[in-house]
Amino acid sequence: MGWTVETTIDLPKKCVICVAPHTSNWDFILGELYIRSIGKTANFLMKKEWFFWPLGSFMRRIGGIPVERSKKTSLTDQLAEAAEKAETFRLAVTPEGTRSRVETWKRGFYYIALKAKLPILLYAIDFGHKRIVCTKQIIPSGDVEADMGEILRYYAEGDFIPRFPEKFYANPEQP
Repeated sequence: MGWTVETTIDLPKKCVICVAPHTSNWDFILGELYIRSIGKTANFLMKKEWFFWPLGSFMRRIGGIPVERSKKTSLTDQLAEAAEKAETFRLAVTPEGTRSRVETWKRGFYYIALKAKLPILLYAIDFGHKRIVCTKQIIPSGDVEADMGEILRYYAEGDFIPRFPEKFYANPEQP
C-alpha cells in the first residue's frame, strides 16, 4: 500500500500506545495492519456501540474492549490492575476520544500508564507521508499537566498529517 514505518522505540511487552491524530476509521485499520505485520497484538478501547452482532464478537477477538462513554466507571483502575497482573499488556488508545475535532484530549490512558507504571509510546498515523511513526515515549511522572503538554507538543510539532486535517487539534499550552 506504499506505507513506511519510522520507529525508534521498541514495542515492549507492557505499554500504553497513544495513537494520534485520529480523524478517520482508516486509522484503526492501518493500526491493526501495522501491529499484526510486526507479529504483535494490542487491545484497544472502542465505544460500545461498535460491539453489535456480528461485529462485536470479531472486535473482541481482535482485542476490542467496549467502553460505555456515558457512565463514569473505574475503567482506568481495572485496566491498570489487569496490566499489573498480565505477562503481556499493550493497550492502544486514541486520546482524542473521537474522530471529530476536540479541544481537550482525554487523560484516561495517562492514568492507566501511571497506575500500572507503564511507558506511553507515542504513535502517529501520517497520511500525508504514508507512514507509521513512533519516535518518543513518555514515562508518566505524576505531573499530568507537564506530561500531557509534552505529549501534545509531540503531535502538534510533528510533521503528521491526518486523513482529515480539519478534525485534528493538539495544543500543548492547554494540556
